Amino acid sequence: MSGAESVKFGSGSGSDGFVGEVTVGVVVVAAGAGTRLGADVPKAFVRLGERSILETALDSVFGMSEAAQVVVVVPAEHLVHAGELVRSSAGAAVEFASVVVGGETRQASVAAGLDALWPGVGVVLVHDAARSFTPTALFEAVVARVRATGDGVIPGLPVTDTLKITTAGRATETVDRSLLSAVQTPQGFPRAELAAAYAAASLEYTDDAALFAAAGHAVHVIEGDQLAFKITTPWDMRRAQQLADVDGARPSASSRAVGIGVDVHAFDPSVELWLGGIHWPGEPGLAGHSDGDAVSHAICDALLSAAGLGDIGGLVGTDDPQFADAHGDVFIRVTIAAIEAAGFRIQNVAVQVIGNRPKLSPRRAEIEAHLGAVVGAPVSVSATTSDGLGFTGRGEGIGAIATALLSA
Repeated sequence: MSGAESVKFGSGSGSDGFVGEVTVGVVVVAAGAGTRLGADVPKAFVRLGERSILETALDSVFGMSEAAQVVVVVPAEHLVHAGELVRSSAGAAVEFASVVVGGETRQASVAAGLDALWPGVGVVLVHDAARSFTPTALFEAVVARVRATGDGVIPGLPVTDTLKITTAGRATETVDRSLLSAVQTPQGFPRAELAAAYAAASLEYTDDAALFAAAGHAVHVIEGDQLAFKITTPWDMRRAQQLADVDGARPSASSRAVGIGVDVHAFDPSVELWLGGIHWPGEPGLAGHSDGDAVSHAICDALLSAAGLGDIGGLVGTDDPQFADAHGDVFIRVTIAAIEAAGFRIQNVAVQVIGNRPKLSPRRAEIEAHLGAVVGAPVSVSATTSDGLGFTGRGEGIGAIATALLSA
């Protein structure tokens, strides 16, 4: 590869001048045009606040605890600019980075990245720059699973929408979504097997795992992350802009506000359970003037606490007839209107559910997706028990603790 087709910052040896052997490589694909985004530059170079999509993606890559070679694949006309962005993003890890020119297709671009890997690299991750908020922990989880299995590894999330097969605009069949997974990146592979699969490929595949599997290799799925969403459409871009605080620099500590909310409700078997904004058939419900959704109510109190606006009882009243039997989504929307009127925006929300039932893990992604859509920002949900202690331990009810981060 000539100098006109790549930008290298280090020795390129993978060992000379470095402490230890670098055995992990990350190919970051940033060569796509991004036509569906409607931007006048390739997607990776679109701005998210003061930084580009590519720079945002590289934060997680260079944040890995293990040193990794990073190869960024870009369009030829943006090679120099990409080199500048990579240099500024890499910091002290710049010696491990290079930028190469991609091909006409995504597959050709990945192949160009593979060709630039150092000889010592044994595990390679392929990552789309458009998934720019993917957490560092997901990269490290993929590397660990590739090493443990010697196979391909991809992150995925359960499909929460009902899927239909359609013909001429008519729904003809419902697909069993329990058999499906929404696949993300980074996708990880043993380097030798992936390179051989690329060399033998005669068809174009939609992702590297499909190409790898077509060559006869196993591919495992691990749990993905909601933040690893792909920026493809203007709607995705709006979500990304919200995460990046596009109105200027990322908010400083002085322009951020954190709030905590707590809610508890006793079980009431005579009503249906609504928790996290979704229905739980067959589970005992929660007592309350509304639907008793402790998760949604804790989120409301956390948001109001961060904004200095009191609590949900003070906002809507605990016995207002218009909110009788109302679902948690109603309270969240009323709360959001109040905090936005006060000049705040939601950055993210985290909720811890305390109780013996229901079991949240099978539906956690569904809850997070639903609440994230209502809140308009990332929402993470986790669960724990109290080891038999207190009213939750005795199975008498559910508690929820929420933390909210707002920016002014």
